[in-house]
Amino acid sequence: MRGRLVAPTRRGVLTALGGGLFAACLGAGPARAEGEIRITHAFGETVLPGAARRVVSLGFTTQDTLLALGVVPLAVRGWFGDQPHSVWPWAQPLLGGAEPQVILGEVAMETVAALRPDLVVAIGSGVSEAEYAVLSQIAPTLMHDARHSGYGTPWDEMTRTIARAVGREALGEERIASTSGAFAEARARHPEWAARTGVAAYHFGGDTGAFASGDTRGRFLAELGFRSPATIETLAAGNFFAALSPEDLAPLDVDLLVWVSSQDAVPDLAALPMRKLLTAHREGREVMAGSLVAAAMSFGSVLSLPFALRELEADIAAALDGTPATPVASAVRAGLAP
Repeated sequence: MRGRLVAPTRRGVLTALGGGLFAACLGAGPARAEGEIRITHAFGETVLPGAARRVVSLGFTTQDTLLALGVVPLAVRGWFGDQPHSVWPWAQPLLGGAEPQVILGEVAMETVAALRPDLVVAIGSGVSEAEYAVLSQIAPTLMHDARHSGYGTPWDEMTRTIARAVGREALGEERIASTSGAFAEARARHPEWAARTGVAAYHFGGDTGAFASGDTRGRFLAELGFRSPATIETLAAGNFFAALSPEDLAPLDVDLLVWVSSQDAVPDLAALPMRKLLTAHREGREVMAGSLVAAAMSFGSVLSLPFALRELEADIAAALDGTPATPVASAVRAGLAP
């Protein structure tokens, strides 16, 4: 698992797979050496001889966690949004002027190998077991824990796991405590939120739906004390979202309705007829998370969550102050206010 291919060709990679590379990858390793780090996950066990320094970030959001830990990745995986080096504003200052390579689309093993990493972070990357087997021959590769889906690792657990791999566990705990503390302080400022239901919803390309509690956007509201209604969880049926009919938005009639969009202008949502029948709309309990805030909620990282909280707390408080006439700034800007 700690071997390295300096410059593998695509043909060579496929040949290695055919020769049983995966089985070799998961075979029993040597006895634990001093300073060795072992991390088990869904595809086996990753073994590092010591704290990693040269890291490639293949998870769609793991660049945030690495930067929070003071590790600038050699390369990051592009997800969405036209951001420099695929790093968003809440994390950009931590680059310190570095310019990591951006890997778009499918992972090219030759590209990863050419960077000569001593760790590949592939939590939340969509990498298959076969791809993991190849990556593990390039460098020790981290995957998600078997308890979670490929994209379902909670932000705090991801932070702890990566912190172990890069030898910065104390800093990881500090980062976790800071982010957890920000949400705890918000809950203390608004204890009444714990008795309320909240949903993060979307309307895009004619499709309307809501994110379930296991999704990063649902978890954001849960961190603030809101409960996801049972109807949404049932409709999601274990998926990360529940698809709804634009003709029946009743499941969205909750105490707090946060619309999440990759756009700041949402004329289709503003004109959605059935939305205007929701009590949440009539009573001014809608909040708009536009492109930047929606991205922060979608990343759901140790860095992006406090950013989203700072942007949304005042609007959520305005939406739930019991006075329908109180303007909710984000909803007003988006044309969603009653």
